[in-house]
Amino acid sequence: MQIPTVLDVSELPRRGDQADYVDKENIERSEEILYQHRLQELSLLTDYETLYDIEDTPVEGLNASSLIKEESNISIQSSSSNLEPIDAQEIYDLTASISDPEHPLTLGQLAVVNLNDIEVKNASDKSQIGEILLRITPTISQCSLATLIGLGIRVRLDRCLPKRFRITILLKEGTHQTEKQVNKQLNDKERVSAAAENPQLLKVISNMLSSCE
Repeated sequence: MQIPTVLDVSELPRRGDQADYVDKENIERSEEILYQHRLQELSLLTDYETLYDIEDTPVEGLNASSLIKEESNISIQSSSSNLEPIDAQEIYDLTASISDPEHPLTLGQLAVVNLNDIEVKNASDKSQIGEILLRITPTISQCSLATLIGLGIRVRLDRCLPKRFRITILLKEGTHQTEKQVNKQLNDKERVSAAAENPQLLKVISNMLSSCE
């Protein structure tokens, strides 16, 4: 019988420890974006979800860099607010506090979400959409709640993040028996929308998110 990893709350990465985790590329990109934002006003995309279809994208070998796609004909809506860059630590903070649906612990304590498994690419100009790639590690390889956990994470991020980000959630390679099937379910917009309309499922997800600040 597999025993899930359990981390003490004091072991979870915090903002003060970020320098040990955030890669140099993300830091340089964030600095570049902040500089550009001081020079000009940027607009938010209004219809970002129609630009991409996850079913046309192979999930194997995905990374945040490969997910960035330039579009020459994106409709831009004027906005006076600047775009603030988001980093991996912020995504971790949003998801680590989610309660596991089976154990009385958080996803951070169970190492389902890990800072090193989160990639963030902020858009550098108006023709790009930011990308967030989060790889989760189920507590056991035959975990029957992997899809539910991933859905809870997606709902949390959809509620908290600006619409200018495309979110991709994948099971970490080799961590689950039905990895490909779960990955497809978690990133199929129609299936996610249908699940979000299920009252019983929404109740479970609400309980999972009740531990979030």
